[in-house]
Order: sequence, then structure tokens, then C-alpha cells
Amino acid sequence: MNISRLDQIIDLVKTKPKKRLVAAFANDEHTIEAVNHAVEMGIVEATLVGDESKIKEVCSQLKIDVAKFKIVCEKDEVKAATRACELINNGEGDVLMKGLLPTDKYMRAILDKEKGLTPPNAILTHVAVIENPNYAKLLVASDCAIILNPDLKQKQAILKYLIGVAKAIGVKKPKVALIAATEQMSPAMQACVDAAIISKMAARGQIKGAEVEGPLSLDVALDIEAAQIKGMTDGVAGNADCLLFPNIESGNVFYKCCTKFNKAEVGAILVGAKVPCVLSSRGDSAKTKLYSIAVAAAFSK
Repeated sequence: MNISRLDQIIDLVKTKPKKRLVAAFANDEHTIEAVNHAVEMGIVEATLVGDESKIKEVCSQLKIDVAKFKIVCEKDEVKAATRACELINNGEGDVLMKGLLPTDKYMRAILDKEKGLTPPNAILTHVAVIENPNYAKLLVASDCAIILNPDLKQKQAILKYLIGVAKAIGVKKPKVALIAATEQMSPAMQACVDAAIISKMAARGQIKGAEVEGPLSLDVALDIEAAQIKGMTDGVAGNADCLLFPNIESGNVFYKCCTKFNKAEVGAILVGAKVPCVLSSRGDSAKTKLYSIAVAAAFSK
């Protein structure tokens, strides 16, 4: 299946076994609306953890049959996040989702050493699947929200997840661009050094299942004309499926430029935990949250 739009990921997920989603503090309209769409489309079964009376009130306002959800009542947002993680650990869920609680409290529950979802020595990272109207296919980008300044080991982990998510949404052999400010090798720029090391590892077969090239500037990675002018003729230049950013500033700015200036649609998840975790903003639309659920369901084992 050749996927170039986020709604096609929903079609892909429909062909796979249904996943079980647990939403933490799911008291808001956008979360409930997105989960409802996912349930109606047959891609998940859903448990809503939160204030039961509030959940029923929102469902009534949206004319949603509350009986299609399992509800676990917990009125405190912190306790709701902890309870959602416990349900996952008890084998009652395949995907976690953030509802109406701040990201720091959501992350604290995931990272809790006793009741959270973080395996020993895990590296958690944010992966965004971006549908930009000015690019011919989906872009899988990381890290845009979690790791501030990834070192070489963390970049290798990010690369693994980029490849994994790209394959989960139908890209057979992802083309990964290791982004830096320039495609020239500059020893004074750590992004270039790390990219060169990872690129050489890929060339020697230490990284499998993808074409990996870097350092590449963003224009060379995404614009075939720029790549040709600069003499870059490898399989990644001008045709990248995945972008690995050198730090959170570059990744976050790219993400927000896509959504604000290009009106791109996105689906975003946290990976590296025991299950994929939907990591969208409390202010994100129901559509964005639905796409994030679909990406998480596709990546879920």
C-alpha cells in the first residue's frame, strides 16, 4: 500500500488486529471525539480514565454513546495518568494516550520507576508523521519535543525508531536524512560529525533496513533540484522519508513551521516506552489526535 496521506494510515490500521487504547484523564471534547472516531472506524477499543461524570457529560454534548467505552473513574489528573499506566502494565492496553493533563504530568507517570512504562535504560523520543502539502509523501521526523541535545547513542536510538515508524506506515526501505546546517563535512560541527559516523555505520551494514545519509542540509534532503545543483546524487538526497534532527530547536522549529506556515497535518507519538504513547498537545484538534492514534496503532506490536 503506497501511503502519502495520514488518512491512509487509518485504512492501513483497519487491516490489522484491533488495538486497545487507554486514555489518561480523558475529560475533554477533543480527546473523546478523537477516540470515538477511532472506535467507530474499528482501529481501537478504548478505555477512558478520568472523571466519569465529566466524560458522560461531554459524550452527551457530542451525542456519543458512552457505552462504547470502558470508563475507569479517577477525578485527579495525576492519579488518572498513574492508573492508565497500571492498566497498560496489567495487559489491558496496547496504546497510551494523553488527555486533558499537562505533558510534564503525563511524562512523570510514564517515567515512574515503579508504576510507569519505561524499560531499564530506555531512550524515549518523539516521532512526528507530517503530511505537508508541499511535499509528495509523508515525512517521519524526530526529535521535535523530548530530547534536548541528543548524543551519538541517543541519535542511534532515534534512528531505530524513525525506521520502525516509517516501516509501520508502509515504507518498505525508508530513506533517512541526518540533518545538519550543511551537507559539507565540518569537523567543528557536532551534527556533521555524528551524522558522518552514523552514515558510515549504515554503509557498513551496521544499520539495516534503510538508506541512511548525512550530513545533509534540509534543502538537500527534501528538494531534488537543490540536491542536483549541489551535486548530491545518492538515494536519500531530495527524496527523504525520514529526518533525524541534531537537536530539539531544529526539530521543533521545523515541526511548527510545517503546521503553522504550511498548514500541515500531523500525527505524533512517544516511542521507547513499553507501548507507543500518543503525545499531542491539549489544544490539538480531534483530527490531529485521531491521526496520532492511527500512527500509534500502526506502530504497536
